[in-house]
Amino acid sequence: MKNLIAAALAATVLAAPALSFAQASQAPVTRAQVRAELAQLEQAGYRPGVSSPYYPEDLQAAEARVNQQNGAAQATAYGASTNGSSQAGSPQPNVKPVYFGN
Repeated sequence: MKNLIAAALAATVLAAPALSFAQASQAPVTRAQVRAELAQLEQAGYRPGVSSPYYPEDLQAAEARVNQQNGAAQATAYGASTNGSSQAGSPQPNVKPVYFGN
């Protein structure tokens, strides 16, 4: 019995990393997607061909503007309501508990 538990535990520990990688989306990016993203960055004010001493900051600022524009577009889109709701009933009267005693 102890060997069975140890084997099950070992299998679980070894399988956990494989399952966590399976959940991540590792789809390759197409050229069209890269070009579309570059066009969005250029519209946001980033110039990829210009040599700038502020390169990382310029790119990050343009990405922030693109993300802000995309977030505004998602906020006005149709879709399911994001507001959560829950309902709870009242406890049943005169119900004996399943576990009573020791």
